[in-house]
Formats: sequence, C-alpha cells, structure tokens
Amino acid sequence: MLHLVMGMAETGDALCVSGNHEDKLVRALKGRKVQARHGLAETLEQLDAEPEGFRSGARAFCDSLLSHYMLDEGRLVVAHAGLKEEYHGRASGRVRSFALYGETTGETDEFGLPVRYPWAREYRGSAAVVYGHVPTPEPEWINNTICLDTGCVFGGRLTALRYPERELTAVPAQRTHYEPERPFPAAAHGAGAPTDGGAALVGVGDVLPDGTVGHVDTGSGRVTVPRDNALSALEAMSRFAVDPRWLLYLPPTMAPAPTSADPAVLERPDEAFSFYLDQGVGRVVCQEKHMGSRAIAVVCRDSAAADRRFVPGGEGAVFTRTGRAFFPDARVEAEVLAQLRAGITAAGLWERFGSDWIALDGEMLPWSAKAAGLIREEYASVGAAARAALPEAQRALAAAAERGLDVGGLADRTGRRGRDIEAFSAVYRNHVAPTEGAAGLHYAAFAVLAAEGREFSGEDHSWHMDVARTLAEHCPMVAATRYRTLDTADPDAVSAASAWWHELVSAGGEGMVVKPAQGPRAAGTRGPVQPGLKVRGPEYLRIVYGPDYLIPERLATLRDRSVRRKARMALKEHKLGLEALSRHAAAEPLWRVHQPVFGVLALESESVDPRL
Repeated sequence: MLHLVMGMAETGDALCVSGNHEDKLVRALKGRKVQARHGLAETLEQLDAEPEGFRSGARAFCDSLLSHYMLDEGRLVVAHAGLKEEYHGRASGRVRSFALYGETTGETDEFGLPVRYPWAREYRGSAAVVYGHVPTPEPEWINNTICLDTGCVFGGRLTALRYPERELTAVPAQRTHYEPERPFPAAAHGAGAPTDGGAALVGVGDVLPDGTVGHVDTGSGRVTVPRDNALSALEAMSRFAVDPRWLLYLPPTMAPAPTSADPAVLERPDEAFSFYLDQGVGRVVCQEKHMGSRAIAVVCRDSAAADRRFVPGGEGAVFTRTGRAFFPDARVEAEVLAQLRAGITAAGLWERFGSDWIALDGEMLPWSAKAAGLIREEYASVGAAARAALPEAQRALAAAAERGLDVGGLADRTGRRGRDIEAFSAVYRNHVAPTEGAAGLHYAAFAVLAAEGREFSGEDHSWHMDVARTLAEHCPMVAATRYRTLDTADPDAVSAASAWWHELVSAGGEGMVVKPAQGPRAAGTRGPVQPGLKVRGPEYLRIVYGPDYLIPERLATLRDRSVRRKARMALKEHKLGLEALSRHAAAEPLWRVHQPVFGVLALESESVDPRL
C-alpha cells in the first residue's frame, strides 16, 4: 500500500492526508515507544523486509503529510477524522490532533473503545467535509459531511466519492484483513445515496439571527428576516408544526391583482394581465381558483421510502401552509395518503419521476373540511343574527311608516342589508359540503413540487397542470383544475379570458389565479415576477370585506387599498420556498432546508392587511 500511495503522490496523481495510523507509524520508525496494535506490528514486520532506502522514504513521506486539505476554493475539506469549521485552513497541535484522531466524549463503550463525539451533527459549515477514521456500514451525508470509511480492512467495502458530482462508488473487500475489536455490521448492498438520516435536528441558532435582522441567501438574492418575526415563527413551529423532516416547502402568500379601474368592482382580470405585460411577461396561465384550504402532500410509495428520506414509521404527510398537520386525526391523513398513493401508482408517476416519493401542492376541498369552525363562528353566526334581527327591524319600520314617520330611506337601507346578508350567506354555503373521514374530500393538485433528487419549479405551468390532470384521471380523490393560456398582448385572448372569469364567479366560484406561463421561476424585464395574482369575484369578496362592501361609498374607501406590501411579501416568500426546494433536491442538511422554510413562516407574521 505504501508503494502505491507514495508513487501516486510523487507523480501528482493523488493527494494524501495524514491519519492516526500514519502518525503512530512515524513515531515507531523514529524509535519512540508505541503500542504495536491495530495492525502496526504487521506493518513494521513488512517494512523490515524492505530496503533501508524505502523505510526512510516511507518515514519521511508519512512525516510530511498535512493534517487536512482545503480544495475547490474552500468548498471541500479532506481530513482523516473530519474537522470542525473553526479549524478549517488552520495549523496547530489542536487542529492536527482533531484531524488525525477526532474527538471523544471521554467515555468508553462496552468494548473498551472510546465513544466518539458526534461533531458532524453540529457542523454548519458551507464546505463539504470528507473523512474516515470511524468505520460505518453505509456512508451518509450528515450536515454536509460524509464518512467514507466502510470497513474494508474488516471485510466491508472500499468506498470512493466522486466530487463535485457527489456520487459514491464502492468495491467489496476480498477478505477480512483484520478482526475488529468492536463488531462491524454487515454493509448493505450498494454504496448508498446521500441522506440526512442522522442529522434530523434543527437548532434555535439555525433559524434565529444573532442581531435584529437575519437573512437567507437564495438563488434570486438575499431575503431579510427580522428577528422579531423569527421569534414568532419559532413558537409556532416548535409547538404546532409536523416533524421538520417533512417540511421541505411552505407555500407563499398570494397578492391580489391591482385595484380595478372599473369603479363598480374591486378586482378584475384586466389589471392582472396589464401587470404582467408591464413586467415583460407575454404569456400567462389563468387557473381556476378553488375555494379550499392549501395543503402540501408528501406521498411516499411505502414505509421504506419514508424511513430512508423522511421520518421512520411514516408513509407521508399532509400539512397546511403554516406547517401544521392538515388533519387532526391521523387515521384520516393515512386514508387520504393511501388514495393519493394508489392514484400515483396507477398513473405511473413513480416510474415517470424515478422516485419513491412525490411532493404535491394543491387545495383540499371542500373549504368546510378544514374551516368548519371558522364558517360557523365567523360567517354563519353573522348570517343567523342578521336574519333574526333584520326582519324585526323591517316590521318596526313598516309600522313607523304607517304612523306617518319618514323612515323610507332607513327602510330601503335595511332592505338592502337583508339582501346583502342573503348574498353573503350564499357565498360560504357554496363551499360547504358534508365529509366523513376521507369520504367527500377532494384534492385539487396544481403543482408537482419535488421527487427524489429533483424539484420541478423550472417546469412551465402547462407541464404541472398536465401531471395534475393525469393524476386526476387515475385518482377519484384528485379534482382537475380548469385553466387556459393566453398572450397578454392579444386583446381578443384577454377579452375571452375575462369572459371566462365572469362565468366562473357567476357560477359561485371564487375567481381565478393568473400566473406566468413560464412557471414558478419566471422572470420579467425587472427580474423575478410575482408567482401569481388572485382575481376574486365581487360576490366572493363579501365574505372578505363584509356583506355590504359593494355600497358605493364603502367601495370607494376600499379602492384606496395598497397591495404593494402584500406583493413584496409574496415575492420574498416565493423566493424562500424555491430555495428550500433547491436545497432539499440537493440533499442538503435539514437545517439548511429548514432555514428558508422557517423564513416563510416568519414573514407571515408581518403586519399586512389579512383581507388582501
């Protein structure tokens, strides 16, 4: 082995770092007292059979080896036993000791061997650290570090990492060269894929900034996250969110279209089309807006997929836009996941994406399935109170009019209030339907977020809608979403899309969402653009702004609303969501994925008009 390694290093075909065995060998060759254990006696015996020139050359070679290398402009660190971030590029006795011997807890295990301190689980550096020293049956990425020692000397495998591709390759040992003092587990077949298995911990320091303002660097620029917002998110995430290993993404809020130029309505499609045209976006998708509850569904093919990539013992998760479990009853969630899993299988999507898990974005219908309490307490109670009070008021006004009192104006306003209340009640009633467990639920999927090693934000919306349509054809639970694509510079196409919007809202629908046809990563002449603008119907907006918001004087006041702050927040959250998907697809550590996910929830605590 020394002949091979020394020759490769001399010809420039390899770089070599020192390890604990090399360090011990040098001390032995220098005549110092060492314990000839762990194969050292055999090595010394073999060296005794070599010429003196080779022995002195081997001693000089091993004595000259560095403790660690920093390669690829600091993006890769190679050390025998690993290296903490604060030691990278430094030289001292402490650094060399860590690089060669690692760190222990001071305890010993039942075999009398030192217990290794799990430094990799606390590692937060940007440089990938590749190391060995401690035999492991299956290499795995933990917080951007990987141990390649797969116990070849103990009859395991010799594993290599191809960088920067991060591909692993391995060959089995021909025999057991040395019996380990600690039993070495039998290695699984294959070299293994990068996972985040053992590093399923996210610390407070990973998401809370040290100062008053923190930031997350994304592919579209830096997004600031104020500490106060992060503190609000910390409580919500810690107390109510699902296991963070499921949280590969949280969806952004959505801004409404700019206020309509038509004084009779607050929102209409024309302003959304003009907005994107002004941004340099020529083609858009008009997508039916479902009145449901946003739901992210991570569906695993089986429990083995969940064990490997997410949470042992699970088979998927359905969570809300704030990271909470969508269904309080785990049995309902399991039933929903089973139906989605069957649909994905029937549609051939596992094979299409080459993955044993798929993450979807969509709306869970009906609205009442999640918002029954809200409907009952905030909307139905208003309608019931008004229907109890207004008829009495009308009768009293009629009696007053019979006595000759001038109450005509008040009677007219009261009558209108009654009609407005009926219209208001009709809106929420349109989105109430009975459900029992998973029966009666429908999932309107409109985007494929990710699969193993991939995220699909680079695909256009037609591609996403085609996948959703295919799934709907094979899964009764999945509802198809109607949509159409148009050129914002074509007056006829714009007119037809506006007419379609009128059809949707006249039939009791919420409205539609206008999105860049290019997809979630669309950019205009000024950079990234809004991922979507919602255009809600005038009747639907009664449950947002009140039953009587269409009274001209009230509508005139509402037209002064400013959507800019909401739009800025939506774009920031969108950037964070895309960054989370990118990091997850790259198998980055959980804490790295969780930073942008946490940022989305933190920004949701911004003071923004909730009606927008």
